[in-house]
Amino acid sequence: MALQQATLPMVRGRTRSIRLILLCQVLTLAVWFASTAALPSIATVESISETQMALMTSVLQVGFVVGALLSACLNVADRFDPRNLFAASSAAAAVTTAALLVVSPVGTEALILRALTGVALAGIYPVGMRMVASWATNDLGKLVGLLVGALTIGSALPHLFTIGEAWDWKLVYAVSSIAALSAAGLVKLVKLGPAFKRAQAFDPNVAKAAWLQRPVRLANLGYLGHMWELYAMWAWIGLFFRASLDARGVDQPGLAPAATFVVIAAGALGAMIGGRLADRYGRTAVTIYSMAISGACALTVGWLFGGHPLLILIVAVIWGISIIADSAQFSACVVELSPPESVGTMLTIQICMGFALTLVTIQSMGFVVNHLGWGIGFSMLALGPLFGCVAMWLLRRDPASSLLAGGRK
Repeated sequence: MALQQATLPMVRGRTRSIRLILLCQVLTLAVWFASTAALPSIATVESISETQMALMTSVLQVGFVVGALLSACLNVADRFDPRNLFAASSAAAAVTTAALLVVSPVGTEALILRALTGVALAGIYPVGMRMVASWATNDLGKLVGLLVGALTIGSALPHLFTIGEAWDWKLVYAVSSIAALSAAGLVKLVKLGPAFKRAQAFDPNVAKAAWLQRPVRLANLGYLGHMWELYAMWAWIGLFFRASLDARGVDQPGLAPAATFVVIAAGALGAMIGGRLADRYGRTAVTIYSMAISGACALTVGWLFGGHPLLILIVAVIWGISIIADSAQFSACVVELSPPESVGTMLTIQICMGFALTLVTIQSMGFVVNHLGWGIGFSMLALGPLFGCVAMWLLRRDPASSLLAGGRK
């Protein structure tokens, strides 16, 4: 009885902290795709090409990669209190997003501010994952899946802001920045779990292990295959819906952003289901099956351009669910294959490599779509899942895979 009474506060603290981390993740990640959601409104008042639209997303990815690289090289995520780092990063992202309200939305200043927002976000996603993993008790896949689900909802949120006719690009930026600022205050209420261990000193060799250790390297290669596809889909699916509806002669301005929100937000369901299945049946199994399904959707949806909106939406929702169902498990693999005191840095390195790769697909999609059409553009993304499946199959055969999910590969 006494043991149960002593354990009860720990359970309550765990539940409360996890919920707060998830909420803060949703609120802060709203700034990530704020420009993607705002650009259609901006295009009605400013002259902007598809290449410029892609650049508004790509510069944020560049900033994120730079910030993540600096964080990884300096072991920032393992040496400092993650709550303070998360709060400072959220506040910085809120400020740089709010500053977009007072500059030209398509000028050089806007690109610089988006890049700085990316730098700030490097202290959000991997740090949030570090915090939630500290509470894992044989349910790491589920917890990290919940966090990725929160990231997915946060990324979809700006599209929801543009459904009503009253919402314009300034309101998207304003609401997103307020959400991020709220997260900066709420994260201070989070408690860290018993699995959290802080590195005692800077160790430059930690970053090297992400590539030199074969099991970790394979998990990272699987993640790269996943990221080749994910952010290009998220960045371009809204424009695809708009173009497809226009080609079919459908004049409903709110339909495309509503469909985009549904497709991206559906990924939260995939992340949560994928996490539970991975804890029960194995991480490599879930990642391989998820990438096989998402790759098949990538090969299909673009060729439906101009077709029946409901059919396109069904395929796109399946894509939205499967494309994120595996995401958390690559990170869970790194957590389970790395020393506890280096988890934050190892996660940051993995995420840094993945987002560096997204620069290629996000920017190249515009060129491919303009010259070869949506069918080839989205089919190109299927190369990532194919590569990722091979990497995770090799990890499944590696003896170190016995460390994953309590021996469930």
